[in-house]
Amino acid sequence: MTSSYAIRFSRSFDEIKTFETRQFRENFLVTGLFQPDHIAVTYSMQDRFILGGAQPQSEALALPAFQPLTKASYFLERREIGIINVGGPGKVQADGQVFGLQFKDALYVGRGVESLVFSSDDPSCPAKFYFNSVSAHAVYPSVLIPHDAVQPVELGDPNTANRRNIYQYIVSTRVQTCQLVMGLTELISPSTWNTFPPHTHLRRNEVYFYFNLPEDQLVVHLMGEPQETRHLIMRNEEAVISPEWSIHAGVGTSAYTFIWGMGGENLEYSDMDKVDPRDLL
Repeated sequence: MTSSYAIRFSRSFDEIKTFETRQFRENFLVTGLFQPDHIAVTYSMQDRFILGGAQPQSEALALPAFQPLTKASYFLERREIGIINVGGPGKVQADGQVFGLQFKDALYVGRGVESLVFSSDDPSCPAKFYFNSVSAHAVYPSVLIPHDAVQPVELGDPNTANRRNIYQYIVSTRVQTCQLVMGLTELISPSTWNTFPPHTHLRRNEVYFYFNLPEDQLVVHLMGEPQETRHLIMRNEEAVISPEWSIHAGVGTSAYTFIWGMGGENLEYSDMDKVDPRDLL
């Protein structure tokens, strides 16, 4: 197996007003999350958030400590992690405890688990484990969250092209965590807008990961302050880091699904500062 990491530093809202497209992509867009028999992570200074992808194919993949980033003897020494499978069926072993994850199933693993190993059931249809990790101050038990066991919350309206199902996987009413909140949103065709009207939440940052998007289609992701909006062109299996001061919304040229993950001081999913679309510039 191989592994790689990247670091993204925090940027202020005043700073990004001068950014060109290239600078936006270099600072906020994350690509290359899935490569055969490889684990790739990006360490964001926004709430010390780590996002990553593992694609076991010909062998099982043990999550490294990424010691230059964590200064820990093992990855979850001072962290917790949420994992969602966006590929074929696979398994995650957490200190020998085996969890089977089908497509769109989720798993929470708490601080203190020393060994985390990813594997695929079928190398011809490999699992793709997308994960978010944040710092943790307490130990909580691992929890498997099957997609079929979560009742979605429907929001939006077909007349505004934002009808969608929200699956709240790792939330305070379901899983006890230190600061991680994580879930999945599916657009209901023919809707194409997500998270609109938009919002911010100064108490935590957020990361979006777009998938289930045809290779020849794209998502226009909106970010920035409400009165200083910018956009990123995003494609399948790419992620975007959204600072606390930034909106996070988007519209696709085709149907898609996205995973949202948050870290910060407030675990309440509904904690958000809504923005009136009429105030956007």
